Amino acid sequence: MKKILRYTLIALAVLLVVIQFIRPEKNLSGDETNGIATKYPVPADVQAVLKVACNDCHTNKTEYPWYANVQPFAWWIGNHIEDGKRHLNFSDFTSRRIAIQNHKLEEVIDEVKEHEMPLASYTWIHRDAVLTDAQRELLISWAEGIMDNLKATYPPDSLVMPKRGPRPPGRD
Repeated sequence: MKKILRYTLIALAVLLVVIQFIRPEKNLSGDETNGIATKYPVPADVQAVLKVACNDCHTNKTEYPWYANVQPFAWWIGNHIEDGKRHLNFSDFTSRRIAIQNHKLEEVIDEVKEHEMPLASYTWIHRDAVLTDAQRELLISWAEGIMDNLKATYPPDSLVMPKRGPRPPGRD
């Protein structure tokens, strides 16, 4: 029994060493060509909140903590960033159709109001990313202001996301 445990621990240690050499690509491009601030005002106080609570997972530039260099944490963090950018990427925001931009702002408002963002798994470690009520209201007002500007600038039907039809058979 002791031999099995010893070999298991050795195999686990070897596996942990080997996986250190398998690294995900880091989110460091910093490309802001189509960033939200290229088209919409992002006041300094809003930018400060976004930097601390949102940008690591929702832009093209992540500031990685030290443990992001250790596997399997790097994979877990990389997955969070990839998923976050898939849902909302402030760095390519203006490359989207106006209806999508408007919809993403609605989602920002809903997620912040419902305390869904930033994620608890993020704020558990990054305590400075826990939003106060005032910061939540600031982000909500900022997003609503942009949406009001869109409503004043574009025809109403251009701000509505097209309805998706039923999925074809076999596409579940």
